[in-house]
Amino acid sequence: MAQHATRQTRTDDRPPRRLPLWVAVALSLALVGPTLAMAGNGQGIVGTVGKGMPLVFLIGLVGVALVGYGFIRLTRRLNHAGSVYALVGVVIGPRAGFFAGWAMLGAYVGFAVGLVGLITGFVNALLLELQNGRHDAFQVSWLVVTLVAVALSALLAARDTKLVGKILMVIEGVGILGMVVLVIVIFAKGGAQSTGVDFSAFSLGNGVDFSGVVTGVVAAFLSWAGFEACAALGEETDDPRRNIPRALAGTLALTGVLFVVVMFAQTIGFGTDAKGLAAFGSSGNTLGDLGTEYLNQPFGIVMIFAGVISAFACLLASASTAGRLLFAFARDGFGPARLAALDGPGRSPRNATWVVLGFVLLVNLLAWATGWPDLGSGNTSYDSYAMFATAGAVSLMAAYLMAEVAAVVFVTSARFRSIRQADGVDAGDSLGEGEGSRLLGVALPCLGFAFIALVLWYNVKGQHHPFSSPAYLGLTWAAVGLVGAVAARGVTRRMRTSLADELAISPAAVRKSQLKTP
Repeated sequence: MAQHATRQTRTDDRPPRRLPLWVAVALSLALVGPTLAMAGNGQGIVGTVGKGMPLVFLIGLVGVALVGYGFIRLTRRLNHAGSVYALVGVVIGPRAGFFAGWAMLGAYVGFAVGLVGLITGFVNALLLELQNGRHDAFQVSWLVVTLVAVALSALLAARDTKLVGKILMVIEGVGILGMVVLVIVIFAKGGAQSTGVDFSAFSLGNGVDFSGVVTGVVAAFLSWAGFEACAALGEETDDPRRNIPRALAGTLALTGVLFVVVMFAQTIGFGTDAKGLAAFGSSGNTLGDLGTEYLNQPFGIVMIFAGVISAFACLLASASTAGRLLFAFARDGFGPARLAALDGPGRSPRNATWVVLGFVLLVNLLAWATGWPDLGSGNTSYDSYAMFATAGAVSLMAAYLMAEVAAVVFVTSARFRSIRQADGVDAGDSLGEGEGSRLLGVALPCLGFAFIALVLWYNVKGQHHPFSSPAYLGLTWAAVGLVGAVAARGVTRRMRTSLADELAISPAAVRKSQLKTP
């Protein structure tokens, strides 16, 4: 990217700070996409973990909660449109911040690219159900869905952020309500007749091994991916030092309970024997199929439709968050000045979001035209989701690793003592300056770092075909960011000054990156 002269932070460079707490929650909730996650993320791991899917999500919740703790520590004081880019950049250094931001950008772009394929699959599952499963049922082309989904996203991206937040909240609210009803009915009917309510799904053994569970945890991370999206609204949210941490904690609490319970209900709903697990793995939309089986066809159709609109909401949220990262990069000198513009009625980074959507359109058109990626499912649109969304999850874990390191440095470094104390937190507070707080501030992020590293290792080892490996694709994107962070010496110097200015911190507090230029 071209290097530009240093941009001074001006009032018109900053979006208005007017969004309430619920909008921040709506963005995170939409990017997590509870209905989408429960309807489409279990099928890919059932062959690896068997009936242990609820255990996978329970372990995943622990790991994501550890990551979330680090974000909460950081966002109590630091809030920026660049999310982890700024959080890591201020604490560790601009080079490390650029790497973390690049990895997170790749995650959100990967999600957006893959979601178009999943929307195609969900739309066709809906059409199939509406036509009573006829073998010659009308199915819509991936190309048509791509054009419509990207066009609608571009249209909504130009609207007021608060309006978009209302749309996202309503969409996910309908899906969550439907899932609650379905779970109650499955438990009330005792699950599948063949296996009933089988709590052994939460334990190892009986075909569930440790290696398979750890490998499957990446699907759990994919389900929670984006819980930290509200951090990208740090410059637009009212009272962000209170509301952003609350949005993070609220999103994790709600989705944590929901995911574990719903995944358990789905597992026992299909049955934990070989026949039930095979039906789970072959389902086009698990919530829709179970809704039809345990209630009636109209309810199943409603759940499939909820999955379609949830996937679209997730696409919109992914593109919006990626656009804010691009906006933050461009504003700090790493990108064209046009991407740093604020436009539209809500003065949001519309241009940057449109660039993301243009890239999403291009990749999906290429995938449709070439038939790549081909992961063997026989459905290229589903393979596209599996490839790009999983690659995005791997890239996101690289960003999470940097966030965990930043959380430890922020809590322990004397350079940030005055910043931590500026919050007026009592010494005995769990997030304050007491010894117990510092111990938690070191121990929990370190555990989170180890957890993510373990999951990454189990997903990379044994991969022998880089061109068909989502893990390698995600790591390749992160590696490109690492090279860029090392090479862009002049830009990172300007980024240091810009970050300090935007966050109202002395430039001396923004530590120089530990990555050395050769």
